[in-house]
Amino acid sequence: MFTHKDFSVFKIEGLDTRMAAIRAEIQPIFQELDDYMVAQLAPKLGATLPVHIAQHRRRTANAPDFTWSAMGGNKRGYKKFPHFTLGINGEYVVMWLSFIDNPQNEQAMAQALLDKPELFTGLPTDMVLNADHTKNNYHDLTKESLEEDLIRWRDVKKGEFQIGRILKSDELQSLEAEKARAYMLETYRLLLPLYQLAYPICLAE
Repeated sequence: MFTHKDFSVFKIEGLDTRMAAIRAEIQPIFQELDDYMVAQLAPKLGATLPVHIAQHRRRTANAPDFTWSAMGGNKRGYKKFPHFTLGINGEYVVMWLSFIDNPQNEQAMAQALLDKPELFTGLPTDMVLNADHTKNNYHDLTKESLEEDLIRWRDVKKGEFQIGRILKSDELQSLEAEKARAYMLETYRLLLPLYQLAYPICLAE
């Protein structure tokens, strides 16, 4: 599980040195947690989701202030599809269901979610939303913010939609590793109905 040492990686100066720390300290944790999550989700999905760990190969200067892994898509990639994200920055860990970078049939997926508000009403009050995956930002899930974000995702070309939970560094350190992992898995399980609604729409011709 992530420790204070992992959060402090984002204080390391320089692209090469920070990336070396990310590869050594964070990526093995992603691999272990993601393998566990996809194995636990497989019975509900009828399939084991591919795991992708961000390598940041396009970066040539600025060190990343956020790194992530994705569960979903296919062996070649994940951004065209709904997928589950596990990410970390210097302040918190995120667990998202993500629709980013103009996935296939995104307008239809957004409308389908708008048409099923009951899928959101039973979600815990600590669920949050994000409308731009390139920024370390999130806001509370309310009826109004949900509708606004889904409409923006549907109607704005660069619109995106992420829903999930945040575990701040201090909160995470106060939990036993098993409890933290259970909380993460619960988050993804709660988001499964949204994924299962959107995924077939994404694949439709």
